[in-house]
Amino acid sequence: MRSQGWTALILDTNGNGKRDDYVEPNEPVDPTKDKRIAAAFYGVAVNPNDGTVWGSVLGFPGYVIRLDPGTNPPATALAEVFEPPLPGYGPRGMDIDRRGVVWTPLSSGHIASFERKKCKGPLNGPTVTGKHCPEGWTLYPFPGPQLANVTETGSAEASYYTWVDQFDTLGLGRDVPIATGNGNESLLALVNSNFVNLRVPYPLGFYTKWMDGRIDDPDTGWKGRGLWATVSTRAPFHMEGGKGTTSKVVKFQLRPDPLAR
Repeated sequence: MRSQGWTALILDTNGNGKRDDYVEPNEPVDPTKDKRIAAAFYGVAVNPNDGTVWGSVLGFPGYVIRLDPGTNPPATALAEVFEPPLPGYGPRGMDIDRRGVVWTPLSSGHIASFERKKCKGPLNGPTVTGKHCPEGWTLYPFPGPQLANVTETGSAEASYYTWVDQFDTLGLGRDVPIATGNGNESLLALVNSNFVNLRVPYPLGFYTKWMDGRIDDPDTGWKGRGLWATVSTRAPFHMEGGKGTTSKVVKFQLRPDPLAR
């Protein structure tokens, strides 16, 4: 078996296109060296187009990070860090679509996309420490009211994770990002910049942290497709039904019309 390996997260702040000696996170940028950042991935996904690894970093303002292993990792591994622009902040669990677009829910009550190809400035050099590509981000406020006395866009929705339906397992289309609607008791699919709210009406209190899709039979239309999620709360007895209520697996299917059989 091969070792999995490990790498520090190194920014190419001297701009020469390769990994060199670096300064530590608590040291200022040195124009002759690279810089290490201290970060841990929360959500992780691989860009299917180039094999780079992307991860989300919790906190305020939080980041998404692109890690290119290079030809001889970890000696060649280089990172890029991107901070969401306000009013967005706090990426959580993320995924990536077939075009290489990153999708993540934000603690500010948005789902956000990040497209690296939209960046107008350099992606290495002494200024690439997070704030250098606000144009790569697009923020979509989640459904629901905003918190009291908060005037910025967003929502009180506190989504935990986003999963991208790369292969149209549900029927809303390829590459549709679907966020866990933990405040909406639903799944929140973003289709053509509009949300489709897949609410679970019974039992009340649906709370999930993840989902996955499956196509069992592509020749049977909607019947052969489905999206699966679990009730992920540690306290299912607080759901409708009360004491004795256990966790559940929920299957979502999308009929072409309400009477389809």
